Amino acid sequence: MAEHDLIIRGGTVVDGTGGPRRTADVAVSDGVITEVGRVDGRGTRELDAGGALVAPGFVDVHTHYDGQATWESTMQPSSWHGVTTSVFGNCGVGFAPVHDDDHDRLVQLMEGVEDIPGTALHEGLSWNWNTLTEYLGALDGPKDMDIAAQVPHAALRLHVMGERGAAGDDATPADIAEMGRLAAEGIDAGFLGFTTSRTVNHKTSLGEPTPTLTAARDELVGIAEAIGTTGHGVLQVVSDFVDIDAEFALVRAMTEASGRPISFTLVESPRGYDYHRAILRHIETARDDGLSVTGQTAVRPIGVLLGFECTLNPFLLNPVYREIADLPTTERTAALRTPEVRSRLLGAAGGKDRQAVGGRLIEKFDAMFALGDSPNYEPDMTTTMAAIAEREGRSPADVALDALLENNGTAMLWVPFSNYGQGNLDGTRELLTHPYTVPALSDGGAHVGTICDGSFPTTLLQHWGRDRAGERIDVEFLVQRQCRDTARLVGLDDRGVLAPGYRADINVIDFDRLRVHQPELLYDLPAGGRRIVQRADGYAHTFVAGAETYAEGAATGELPGRLIRGAQTAPETV
Repeated sequence: MAEHDLIIRGGTVVDGTGGPRRTADVAVSDGVITEVGRVDGRGTRELDAGGALVAPGFVDVHTHYDGQATWESTMQPSSWHGVTTSVFGNCGVGFAPVHDDDHDRLVQLMEGVEDIPGTALHEGLSWNWNTLTEYLGALDGPKDMDIAAQVPHAALRLHVMGERGAAGDDATPADIAEMGRLAAEGIDAGFLGFTTSRTVNHKTSLGEPTPTLTAARDELVGIAEAIGTTGHGVLQVVSDFVDIDAEFALVRAMTEASGRPISFTLVESPRGYDYHRAILRHIETARDDGLSVTGQTAVRPIGVLLGFECTLNPFLLNPVYREIADLPTTERTAALRTPEVRSRLLGAAGGKDRQAVGGRLIEKFDAMFALGDSPNYEPDMTTTMAAIAEREGRSPADVALDALLENNGTAMLWVPFSNYGQGNLDGTRELLTHPYTVPALSDGGAHVGTICDGSFPTTLLQHWGRDRAGERIDVEFLVQRQCRDTARLVGLDDRGVLAPGYRADINVIDFDRLRVHQPELLYDLPAGGRRIVQRADGYAHTFVAGAETYAEGAATGELPGRLIRGAQTAPETV
């Protein structure tokens, strides 16, 4: 008789603690790990992992599956990239609490901030909830990974303040008390935390700023203080940090008032390394003072994808392109290949789209790269459209047009706008290896027409652990950061480590074969909405609670994932 449900035999175990890799067996029963080492018993299923890495499932703490998780059981593309736990509700946007007459406002906000088609949201969202607790009920059900939600400040503000909240008016003491009460109720009901946005980049699809942009210190500190009374929950902020000292003082005030951990977006600035180093020094000081403050950082440049099937392309505002923009792909591509249309197109003026997220970058040819079958996310600046054009004596738009017409007119170009100000990833490496940061910001489920960063976990291992021409990072450290450290950031202490008693969320990875594919477009959102996805090779097996969810990138049909309600404690055996 088998003693275990599953035994993964003879793999190279990287256990998530940061300790050295070792050859070991991993045994699983009832959804938890029972043994790591030499396992003498038998398993109902035994898997030979010789030559493969065996690591915990990845915990992605910064996604936007708020809508998709209500109508879908699969959190793709993240689940193609070894992610077994996804946390959404980031950046202050989400769909609860909500009054029935505010549905359109929340859709416009999510559409504008996270580039998720409003038609898909209108079609997909059932809106069979008003309260935070009811929204959690709508999320409950079988999934291909565990999911967790956070209380979004923008929805909370609209719910309590109505038009005043949408307009960015100051909250009254009564408003603040009510927002704090509802946020605390949400934490008690099972939300992992509270999130807010303070960046001018976040706008509704109508071009209006996010309702939380100018929320005053009293409001944010008051809500944080109310959450603190629960003894649970985390805080998350995205901010422009224009005035670093003043903004970090607010970050400190929120965590001091609540006693709860806080994290915020931290990336390399085009202004240079001094910018993020100044913020890191603030984090270090806060840590020395006993405050749990952490930076969420990206693993590669954050950039927009441009293509004739995407939200943006370099010719978006070109009047000649607009004549054919609505044609089916094959007809549009054929037209663009004719000498007459091509000549007229390249001779006409274009411009920047100042409303759309990333729209200011559509003619930035000096930072525009082609993405091949195996995208290089640390490209040489000599490969930009402008650099190629200069060598070939052509216009950058001419070179970009040729690149976009590849793959029958479905090819994409990429313009990094953050984490690549110096033309390399040295600054990103500095952020990734800092003791008080975690890899995050994948935005899985969002920016479906402009960005596809749900593949961040694969890039983390592939680029930093194996392929980078410059200084790399130990795989043991990378796994620790993407598993244990991200899990602990949001209070999920029961996962992210391969040790007895922990959740049996496991990746078996063919490390030599690990790679991200080029992004591709699918039209599988509700109402036929489009989204950019990105697949990967090398994930031989992914297990959630001991059940295999993906094998060589293909879904098995198993849906062991569930909604996580609240913080989870570490097993007592460890």
